[in-house]
Amino acid sequence: MRTLAFLEPGHFHAALTLRERHPHLRDEIHVYAPPGRELDDFLALIDAFNRRRERPTAWRPIVRAGPGSLARLEAERPGDAVVLADKPWLAGPDGLEDLRHALAGGPLAVEMMTGRHEITSRLTSTLLQEGEVFGELEVTDGVTAIEMTSVHHLEKTVNGAPLRRPPWFFDVRVQGDGIADIPTHMVDHAQRLVAAARPGGPRAGLELIAARRWATAVPRAVFARVTGEPDFPRELSDAVAGAELSYLGNAALSFRVGDVSVALETRWELSEPPGGGDTHHAVIRGARAEIRVEQSAATGYRRRVSIVPRREADRLGPALARAVGAWQGAHPGVAAVAVGSGWELRVPRALDTGHESHFPLVLADFLAMAEQGGAAPALAAHTLAKYTLLARASLAARR
Repeated sequence: MRTLAFLEPGHFHAALTLRERHPHLRDEIHVYAPPGRELDDFLALIDAFNRRRERPTAWRPIVRAGPGSLARLEAERPGDAVVLADKPWLAGPDGLEDLRHALAGGPLAVEMMTGRHEITSRLTSTLLQEGEVFGELEVTDGVTAIEMTSVHHLEKTVNGAPLRRPPWFFDVRVQGDGIADIPTHMVDHAQRLVAAARPGGPRAGLELIAARRWATAVPRAVFARVTGEPDFPRELSDAVAGAELSYLGNAALSFRVGDVSVALETRWELSEPPGGGDTHHAVIRGARAEIRVEQSAATGYRRRVSIVPRREADRLGPALARAVGAWQGAHPGVAAVAVGSGWELRVPRALDTGHESHFPLVLADFLAMAEQGGAAPALAAHTLAKYTLLARASLAARR
């Protein structure tokens, strides 16, 4: 059995790792943080997990509130692992050498890459391995093989309650700007897509083509609702003009994974629409078909995977049926349904468990790696390549 410690869990992702119990974790957890709203919000979310009717947890937080959290944690060392959800790993180009050193050996450190557990991401990677359906990734000059866009919302609901973000979330010197935040997940996904399409091939390097960033104007009223603070703090004064904060959370970048061209764009909007949520759109172009992933109002804010033939449509249908039939052991109930000139993958709700459910799975992955004595070297190389690209993109966007 292992014991978890939490260091200043200001980001709500830290609490989401405890959304489900784990058989190899003690219910007793240790929390090191200064007293205040961030600690209170973390404990409130843990308490909500403990009190829910279905699958209640039984976490018992031992709170060591006070200044100097890191020094006290290092001195007392009450657990076997530390959860620190102060994402991202790098807020800018500084610190890359420290990250390189951390990944070279020593204590195991793993990111919360929840997208690796999202069912449509897994199915998309599987589709790329079906040569009779997808073919090879498109590498023609001037053609972008992988395009992804996402829209997130500053004001949203988590675990059925309005999310409160700490004021430092809006400080790009702390939280990172648009290049440093969501693209950590999007670049990771692009790397995995290329690796899936070329299993057993050499690890592809990443080459930056271009990067830019821009701001979302956040009115004082929205900032107050999201953070619980009545006004912008003094630390953000340089980004405030009148009654609005300029939040540099939006980014676009293009790069190559080996010979595969990729384009990403991520934006922050103010508030979720009623009954809505974040949106996502992706296109992966192959020689035989395009795979399209859509999450929007048109899909009821659930991700939908479509396969659109580019050639030999009469042969693609039977090949897709054979492929989906072979998946049933791993993905029971997934079906391909003809829609228009292509097909859609229908995913049972039992497999589409939602973003919040993926955080305990990331923690479970980490615990499995710890039992095995560490992460595979390929994971460290994958992570370092990603952050090296993002560090270069950050410098390019600032110029």
